[in-house]
Amino acid sequence: MSLTLDTYRLLGRSGLRVSPLALGTMTFGEDWGWGADREESRKLLDTYLGRGGNFIDTASMYTAGSSERLLGEFTRENRESLVLATKYTMLRRPGDPNSGGNHRKSMFASVENSLRQLNTDYIDLLYLHAWDFHTPVEEILRGMDDLVRQGKVLYVAISDAPAWQVSRMQAIADLRGWSPLAALQIEYSLIERTGERDLIPMARELGLGVIPWSPLASGVLTGKYSRDDLADDAVGSPEGSRKNVALSSGALTERGLAIADVVKEVAAQLGKTPSQVALAWTLQNPAVTAPIIGARTPAQLEDNLGALEVEFDAEQLARLDAASAITLGFPHDFLALEMTRNVTGGGLTIESRR
Repeated sequence: MSLTLDTYRLLGRSGLRVSPLALGTMTFGEDWGWGADREESRKLLDTYLGRGGNFIDTASMYTAGSSERLLGEFTRENRESLVLATKYTMLRRPGDPNSGGNHRKSMFASVENSLRQLNTDYIDLLYLHAWDFHTPVEEILRGMDDLVRQGKVLYVAISDAPAWQVSRMQAIADLRGWSPLAALQIEYSLIERTGERDLIPMARELGLGVIPWSPLASGVLTGKYSRDDLADDAVGSPEGSRKNVALSSGALTERGLAIADVVKEVAAQLGKTPSQVALAWTLQNPAVTAPIIGARTPAQLEDNLGALEVEFDAEQLARLDAASAITLGFPHDFLALEMTRNVTGGGLTIESRR
């Protein structure tokens, strides 16, 4: 059954309603050399909202702040009907050690800056953007809870962090009555499936909605790259070109291109585009709430939204899964062994109602 942007989903174990595809706005602004200008950015937002979408994703330092500033300008008239998500962590002033990181000073200063740039009194969803390996989890959680109590943030979430730290944080929040994490943002696509080992099962168990970023693997799954592109040197920066990002992230590899070939074959069978097939595959995972789509043009956005209408048969899903398969590693592979199941269950049939 096909979806629409106004077929809303609950975010994790919260009551917040969000669209099944989130609009990523890292493409809003040309500061990094490959984004959309002001007029095109406005068209992207209007196209998404016109189809019933309400879930907008940005971050404090996307396109050097242009993303938040443009959203602040574009959403003046309909702010209350949107779910605006932003992130803190990234260094805002080079050379200033406290202008980035996960700690309270960075968190509060970044939120105040985002509120100004977004031209709003509150942030619907605040993510910790990336784990810094220095800040105590209690400091992070208490800071987030204080922002919620102040009314500056409604829901809190986390991105790009180890599963054991996220689960620890959720347990502490529950025990102390602090604001729980509502969402987990991770890289997840046919090329990057390692989140299936621990992050995604953890999110389902602990009530976090999974929000995949880069579901098209930096554009590799669109089919626009070839083996000739592998000869270029990777650049460890989001600036320059989208191909730089694809190379730096590890998505543009021989393995990635082989997976993209299978995506193209399945797309041809379905009469859909590779982008639609790759996006639709992420929606098959019951833990996934809303992949983030980051189009640069209205035509790309319209194409991506077509993912909501893709319906696979069992053979097509099996082909995609086989082409992109990963090993789960220990202890998952060990626990799945017939020997292990026999010694723990003794051949008994036990039904789970969870």
